[in-house]
Amino acid sequence: MFSLTVRDHMMIAHSFKGEIFGPAQGLHGATYVVDVTFERHVLDDNDLIVDIGQASDLLKEVLSEFNMKNLDDLPEFEGRNTTTEFMAQVVFNRMAAAIHAGRLGEEGRQVAGLKVTLGESHLAWASYHAGI
Repeated sequence: MFSLTVRDHMMIAHSFKGEIFGPAQGLHGATYVVDVTFERHVLDDNDLIVDIGQASDLLKEVLSEFNMKNLDDLPEFEGRNTTTEFMAQVVFNRMAAAIHAGRLGEEGRQVAGLKVTLGESHLAWASYHAGI
């Protein structure tokens, strides 16, 4: 399996509900380093997995939905804890939908799997990985 990873970041604010979160129940900020890994079984006719520029642009566009926003204010997340794990799946779902819609071209539709990793520090990160 071949893989290619692109990286960007997003800065968000949010709070959590539940005693398990301790002081993170209050409004706080996070800067996530976001890695998206694209996987294919075979390379395309240009010996690529996907075009790096297109993949980077798509990731930046997906992250712009959340960058510099308070996730508590977004209706789609009402009643949810926007944990690192949860947000990894949210980014995954948006990237997968864009690939299925042809946003990485016809060759991009041959991507067999994605892995989205959100790094919240040099000590902790979370990922969501699945076939698409």
